[in-house]
Amino acid sequence: MGNLSLSLSLFLLLNLSALLSTLACDCGKPPSHHPPAPKYKPPHFPPKPPKSPPYKPPKSPPPYKPPTVKPPPPPYVPKPPVSKPPPPYVQPPVSKPPPPYVQPPVPKPPPPPRYVPVPSPPPPVKPAPVVPSPDTPCPPPPPKQGTCPIDTLKLGACVDLLGGLIHIGIGDQTKQTCCPVLEGLVDLDAAVCLCTTIKAKLLNINLIIPIALQVLIDCGKHAPSDFQCSPY
Repeated sequence: MGNLSLSLSLFLLLNLSALLSTLACDCGKPPSHHPPAPKYKPPHFPPKPPKSPPYKPPKSPPPYKPPTVKPPPPPYVPKPPVSKPPPPYVQPPVSKPPPPYVQPPVPKPPPPPRYVPVPSPPPPVKPAPVVPSPDTPCPPPPPKQGTCPIDTLKLGACVDLLGGLIHIGIGDQTKQTCCPVLEGLVDLDAAVCLCTTIKAKLLNINLIIPIALQVLIDCGKHAPSDFQCSPY
């Protein structure tokens, strides 16, 4: 830009000097022909390309934010009416009438004693004669129960099994435990031995005896039909 301004200034000065010389000449004199001044050509400067604005990357759009969804307000629940208890009923005071006046009793003099006759004693009563009744014979004592001819400790395991069979039933293990011990006894002795062992174990005779008699039958023994295991 500085060179271009300097060239223009020189060009203007040259044209101005030619104009001044033309004005100062005499009109009667023929014009003097001066060689034309060489035309000054200003230096040619190639035009500078326009400056492009600096590149700015396009602005990215702001990140998408979903709209904030507010939770709906809770449903309106009306408050239940507060039921106030009714005021207590106060019964108006009842005016009671005054009690009637009761005149105190006037003591009366006691009546004179009356004569009471003494009753005569009743005649003696003779007791009726007692007729002796014939003597009633006493019932015969129960037959004495025999004793077990073997040691009852040998039947302890057998009776223990009988106590656990009240709700189960007789199985092969009971026969294998009881029958070898009862094998050498007769029918009555086998029943007596079982009864004695049950009483020694303090078991319920009424519950165990039916099971014990069934074991005797399974072992080939049959107690007499009138056999009873006395609890004493």
